[in-house]
Amino acid sequence: MSADIEGLIEDSLRGVPGAQEQIARCFLPLALGWCARLGGPRVDAEDAAHDVLIVALTRMGDLRQRAAWRAWLYGITRRVLARHRRTAWVRRWVDDVRGDIRDTGAGPSERAALSERARHVQAILEGLPAKQREVLVLCDAEERTAPEVAAMLDIPEGTVRSRLRVARQRFQVAATGRGLEPELQLVSGGAS
Repeated sequence: MSADIEGLIEDSLRGVPGAQEQIARCFLPLALGWCARLGGPRVDAEDAAHDVLIVALTRMGDLRQRAAWRAWLYGITRRVLARHRRTAWVRRWVDDVRGDIRDTGAGPSERAALSERARHVQAILEGLPAKQREVLVLCDAEERTAPEVAAMLDIPEGTVRSRLRVARQRFQVAATGRGLEPELQLVSGGAS
């Protein structure tokens, strides 16, 4: 099977019609399995596996050793899962950190409680020092990587990671002080 996938990768890079769809069918079960087992309870495995496929298909030309496709795909999966877990950290506190209340079928009192929670989260964010707030928002709410944020802010990657750690700690202390606890709703990997 590995030789077949290597051939499909070559076909995809040459633009052979249908090659990418065949690669996606080969990669999806593997990526989905890894995401389900490694993602944790708050990561939607299907959503993460979809992101893995998108990255893999768009970065196919970066795969230098075709025979190492499995390790290459695993590396992509690890990075995608790390991004999904960072986002899940923020969603522990409120599902939508911007404060937009979606139509969830909730009644007026439930929508009011969600709106109040979003206001608390926004107030906590505003109470953080600006440098910590921007890193927390860029990394956790906008799902950007530490290297990407470091480049955006023109600061060392270690500074981004340090600020993010402190910002998360301060956020958690402030949220607990307001009586907020992380939402305990778990995201399953597609099964209910």
